[in-house]
Amino acid sequence: MLNALLSQTTAGQAAEAHRHAYNTAFEELGLTWYWDATTYTRLQAHGRDGLRVYLESEQSHLLRAYEADFLVEAIETTQARCHASMTGNLMRPAPHGRTSGPHSCTESRSLPAAARHNTSPAAPPHRAATSALT
Repeated sequence: MLNALLSQTTAGQAAEAHRHAYNTAFEELGLTWYWDATTYTRLQAHGRDGLRVYLESEQSHLLRAYEADFLVEAIETTQARCHASMTGNLMRPAPHGRTSGPHSCTESRSLPAAARHNTSPAAPPHRAATSALT
């Protein structure tokens, strides 16, 4: 019983670390997206295609200007680097809205401006921006 509880706690912490790494990656790439726990859980039900599902359902206008593979690769690569940085340094994820300091990833790169100024329905109000692609 205790092992099952510890296993659930560890799995929950791992999922939160990945979610925070995605949010940090979004910031590092200049995207105004934010995934809350509900959004992340919903997308994880799609497995490795979760990010692509999100792009197609919540940010589909970007697919008129960018290849889905390009966006997925840029985000996944940055997320993996952020996750490794966070877990390798035994750091807690960056507080929402923080873009620099010890929680940000190294080698920051931005996507083109047209891809950056978009919101997801889960984005907190202070992070909302008008789409550059309308």
